[in-house]
Amino acid sequence: MADGWFRVILRSTLLPGSLVLLELRLENYAVIDHLAVEFCPGLNLLTGETGAGKSILIDALALLMGDKASPDVVRFGADRAMLSAVFEVEAASEKTVARILEENGIDADENLILRREIAAKGRVFVNNQPATVAVLKQLAPHLASIHAQNESLVSFDGDVRLSLLDVFAGTALEPVSQMFEAWKQIKNRIAELEQGEQDRLRLVDLWTFQKREIEDAKIQPDEDERLETQKRVLANAEKIYSAAMRAFDLLYEGASSTSATLRSAQKNVEELIRYEPKFQEALASLDSARISVEDVGASLRDYAGGIEASPEHLAQIEDRLALLDRLKRKYGPTLGEVIRLGEEVTRKLSEIENKDEILKQLRTDLAAAAEQYLLTARTVSRKRYESAKRLERLVEAEINELAMKAQFRIEISGTDEEANWTADGFDQAEYMIATNAGEPMHPLDQIASGGELSRVMLALKSSVESGSRKKVAGAQRTLIFDEIDTGIGGRAADAVGKKLKWLSRSHQILCVTHLPQIATFADHHYLLEKKRAGDRTRTTIRQINGNDRTEEIARMLSGAKLTETSLKHAEQMLKANA
Repeated sequence: MADGWFRVILRSTLLPGSLVLLELRLENYAVIDHLAVEFCPGLNLLTGETGAGKSILIDALALLMGDKASPDVVRFGADRAMLSAVFEVEAASEKTVARILEENGIDADENLILRREIAAKGRVFVNNQPATVAVLKQLAPHLASIHAQNESLVSFDGDVRLSLLDVFAGTALEPVSQMFEAWKQIKNRIAELEQGEQDRLRLVDLWTFQKREIEDAKIQPDEDERLETQKRVLANAEKIYSAAMRAFDLLYEGASSTSATLRSAQKNVEELIRYEPKFQEALASLDSARISVEDVGASLRDYAGGIEASPEHLAQIEDRLALLDRLKRKYGPTLGEVIRLGEEVTRKLSEIENKDEILKQLRTDLAAAAEQYLLTARTVSRKRYESAKRLERLVEAEINELAMKAQFRIEISGTDEEANWTADGFDQAEYMIATNAGEPMHPLDQIASGGELSRVMLALKSSVESGSRKKVAGAQRTLIFDEIDTGIGGRAADAVGKKLKWLSRSHQILCVTHLPQIATFADHHYLLEKKRAGDRTRTTIRQINGNDRTEEIARMLSGAKLTETSLKHAEQMLKANA
C-alpha cells in the first residue's frame, strides 16, 4: 500500500455520528517491535523522512477493519503480531455501534476497543470479547474508509455521493423513507395475494390446519403459567396440607400458639397499666399483632381445607400442559405468540376468501401511496438539483485555492420510474472533475493521483461543512488526508494548511505532510523515525513540541543538515501560524 496515513474518512460526514480515534498500538508487526500513539482533538499532523514506515500504520489499521491478513507481516523472530485501536464512542453514534455489537453478542462500553492477533490461527477481539473479522467489517464503515494512492475511492459509491449532497442541502429524507415503506408494504401484500394458484392452495391448506388446531385448543392467555402452579399444588397436596395446618396450629389453635401467647401477654400488660399508664400504646400494638396472627392462621386453615389430592385432576392438568407445550414448540415459543399466529392465519384466510375485493382496495391504496411517494421524492429531487449547483461552485473555488486548476461538476440523474424508487428517492449523483485544462470530465473516483484526490476531498469536506444546514452541535468527527501536499508548495501549501486548521475546529484531523508550511499549522505534531538497534531496524513515533518541533520544521526546510538560517525560518513560521 502506498506511503501515507489513513485515507479520507468521507463517511464520517454521512453517518449518524462518528467514532474518534484515540490510540493505535502495534506489537511485533513488520519492522515494529512495539509502537503506541495517542491522538488528540484538533489538527494532528504526521511528518517523517521518506521510508520511515508510514505505510505500515495504514496496513495495520486496514487489518483492524477487516482486511485479509497474512502471517508474513509478523516481525521476524516473533510468533504473532498484535494490533489494537481505541475509538471514543460519541453520543450521536452510540446507538448505531451498540446495535451492531448487540447483534453479535458483544457488550458495549464507553470506548470501542478493537484488537487483532495475526498468527497461524489469528484471533479477533472487540471490547476484549471474542469476535470475528466479519464484525470488524460491520464496524468499519463507521470508523474509516481507507484507499491507496492508485486505488479508486471505493467508499465513494452512489449512496455516499448522494448522502454527501443531502448533508450539504439539509435534505429531510425521513418523509421519503416513510412513504417508500408504506408503498412497499402494500405492494408486498398484493404480491402475496397474487401468488400462483398452486402455491395459494398449498398455503390455504396449511393455514386452515393451523387455524383449526389453535382454535380447537381454546387457549387462554397465560394459561400455561396458571396450570403449572396448579400442577405443583396437586402433585404435593399432602405436603402442602401438612405445612399449612402445622403453621395454623402454631399461630392459632394450640395451647402454646402465638395467638394464645399474645393474649397472655396482653393480660399482663393490662395489669401493668393499672400502675404505669405509659404502656397503653404497647397494649394496642400487642392487640394489633394478635389480630394479624389470627388472620394469617385463619387464611392457612381455609387454604388447607380447600386442598384436594385428586390424581384425576392432576392427570387432566398434565395432559393439558402437554398439549400447550406441543403448540408452543410448533408455533411459539410462548402462548401469546401461538395466539397471535392463530389471529394472523385467520386474517390471511379471510383475505384469500375475499381476494378480489381486497385486491381492488389494495390497488387503490397502492396508487395513493405511489402518488404520495412521488410527490415527496420529487420535492427532494428539486432540492438536490438546486443544491448541486451551489455545491459544485463552492467545491471548484475551494479546489482552485489548493493549487489545482480544475473544473468540478455534480451530475444528478435518474428518473421517477418505479424501478428507480428507493427509501432515499430516485436520484443518482455523480461527481465529475477535470484536473487539467482541456481534459474531459471524469468521475471523481477515477482520479489517479492520491495527492489530488486528497485535496479534492478536503475541498469537498470544507464546502459541505461551510454550507451544511444540519451541523451537529459539538460533534467531533475524524477526517484523515493522505499525501495532500503532492505537487504543491508556497502559497497553495499555506492555503491547504489554513483549510485544515479551519476544519479542525469542528473535526479531529489526521494528516501526513512533507511540507513545512502545512506542518506549522498543527495542534499536535507527530514524528515518525526509523532507527537501527543492533542488527534490527525499528520504526518509532512520538509527539514533538518546543525545540524538537522547531528542528523538525527546519529539517523539512533544509534537509538532514540543520542550519541557523533554517532554524530561524522555522521559528518564524511556527509563530506566524500558531
